Amino acid sequence: MAKLLWEPSQDRIKKTNMFCFMNNINDKYQQKFTEYADFYQWSIDNIQEFWASWWDFSEIKASLPYEKIIDDLTKMPGANWFPGARLNFSENLLKYRDEQTALIFFGENQVSYRLSYAELYDEVAKVAKALKDAGVSVGDRVVGFMPNMPETIIAMLAATSMGAAWSSCSPDFGIKGVLDRFGQIKPKILFTADGYFFKGKPLDSLKRISEIVQDLPSIEKVVVVPYINSKPDISTMPNAIRFNDFKSKQSGLEIDFAQLPFDHPLYIMYSSGTTGLPKCMVQSAGGILIHHLKELVLHTDLKREDKIFYFTTCGWMMWNWLVSSLAVGATLILYDGNPFHPDPGVLWKMAQDEKITIFGTSAGYIAALQNSGAKPGLDYDLSSLRAVLSTGSPLSIDSFQYIYDDVKSDLQLASIAGGTDLNGCFALGNPIGPVYSGELQCRGLAMKVEAFDDDGHSIIDEQGELVCTAPFPSMPIYFWDDPDNKKYHSAYFDIYPNIWRHGDYIIVTKRGGVIMYGRSDATLNPGGVRIGTAEIYRRMDKLPEVEDSVVVGQTWENDVRVILFIMLAQGFTLTEELQKKIKLTIRVNASPRHVPAKIIAVPDIPYTHNMKKVELAVKKVIHNKEVRNKDALRNPQALDYYKDLKELSEN
Repeated sequence: MAKLLWEPSQDRIKKTNMFCFMNNINDKYQQKFTEYADFYQWSIDNIQEFWASWWDFSEIKASLPYEKIIDDLTKMPGANWFPGARLNFSENLLKYRDEQTALIFFGENQVSYRLSYAELYDEVAKVAKALKDAGVSVGDRVVGFMPNMPETIIAMLAATSMGAAWSSCSPDFGIKGVLDRFGQIKPKILFTADGYFFKGKPLDSLKRISEIVQDLPSIEKVVVVPYINSKPDISTMPNAIRFNDFKSKQSGLEIDFAQLPFDHPLYIMYSSGTTGLPKCMVQSAGGILIHHLKELVLHTDLKREDKIFYFTTCGWMMWNWLVSSLAVGATLILYDGNPFHPDPGVLWKMAQDEKITIFGTSAGYIAALQNSGAKPGLDYDLSSLRAVLSTGSPLSIDSFQYIYDDVKSDLQLASIAGGTDLNGCFALGNPIGPVYSGELQCRGLAMKVEAFDDDGHSIIDEQGELVCTAPFPSMPIYFWDDPDNKKYHSAYFDIYPNIWRHGDYIIVTKRGGVIMYGRSDATLNPGGVRIGTAEIYRRMDKLPEVEDSVVVGQTWENDVRVILFIMLAQGFTLTEELQKKIKLTIRVNASPRHVPAKIIAVPDIPYTHNMKKVELAVKKVIHNKEVRNKDALRNPQALDYYKDLKELSEN
């Protein structure tokens, strides 16, 4: 039975945005909600009324009102939300222009600086003017290969202010990983820093950018932000200009926010690339705005006076989620670097010094912090801290307990889960409800989330597939280069027609909480960051020493570690030198997160009859689970080689 770890006081409940909005609904619709469970049920039974009320309550800024909430609530995908409305995402994030601090940045090299909301507006205005002068217009793509720093946010807000779509990768991605993404969407402008810091070392980005740009003929200008050098040498890079030289020199500029439909493209996000090139998911300005506001204001209880931090890179959707906090007028804390450099306390000292109220991170980080023996609550003054958020992978029961034992006993621990696909959550925090060990507090308001058994029946207190049985505003509007929606449909709707199947195993508890059991597909999740096996296979295919390979995730010490099995080409053995070569190839061409924890030689790789690698079967074998459908395999005997491997029981 799950252990009760925390519950809010009545005084705290009454001060929450959730309580305020619930009473707003009570007054508007003659209801008497006092508990979240009843309120949630109303929200999924009255989806249109919920979103209409939330639009008003969150004071979304629009130049033209919507004509209706949704054209067809039974249509998924393809439902059209808030037709007729005209708005601008960037305008909603820049509605404050005062002296309150908007952004505080900390770099691993100890560089830090701050921007007020007034200064942020002015910076965005200067970059927007420069983008317009450079020929950027509605529908163009602007991309970032950037650390998590203010210039990234400024570039995004400038691009989206004029109706361009924004997409980003973190600078630890390899050349091929970047080209696999940006190469599909053909961006016009690329923003990059000259490098980044990791574990105290400056790492150059310009050499990789030079090679990337050679294979991206659509790029008309590269804007370089100085970070590891004050005046980086860009003389050898065509069409390159430093950030300060690019932005307009005019002051007092007003931003001309393009007024666009609710479903105008805002972000292009990427799938993990498990089965080939990453899928490019196009998300709408209005959908992301209204969905993020619901999650930030109601489920995270974010207010103007809050200081919110999330440890993320610009390649993870939590960056997009964090940036939407600007629409609330809160102060965002940005950190770029290794969270354990120079010691495990670096983020907690920052939390103490800046009086952070909401601290977000990954389950992998919390497990690593716990394993390091760190006790942040003992070593730092965390009196301002009100909530800790965790996502990326299921948070273990031990890690739940660790937060309350060694971080702070009186806070809301919100384990949250959703995906890049929706740029948000299916299950997340509830500031007016209790926290139980190992359990996400609730399903999101107006998110009709259920667990389905193999026959497509909704089940409670049993493990099943996470599905969403009604549309929601932040669903992708389409996939890039998918005119007939085949990729989109096959990603979510092939198993249960007209129902979103997400690919996670969950239990919905009787009290309405959610227990996560990880991915039900072959996506890897080391350190809480989703990565795809296909990106590793593409590197292995180019090595003459490797005939074939299969890669899976092994559950290990409250996390997942990447295990690469290789079938060696004739005449080769798995030497230490070959292991180093494989790891370097993956690190350089994919990312450090793709590097396997173990490389193990095997005599055969299992395949289905139609020649698909059976990663899930291998994963089951190494976790001592039964593989039932061996008839589907061309060579089922190959699975025997993966049983009881000594290497998998060792660090």
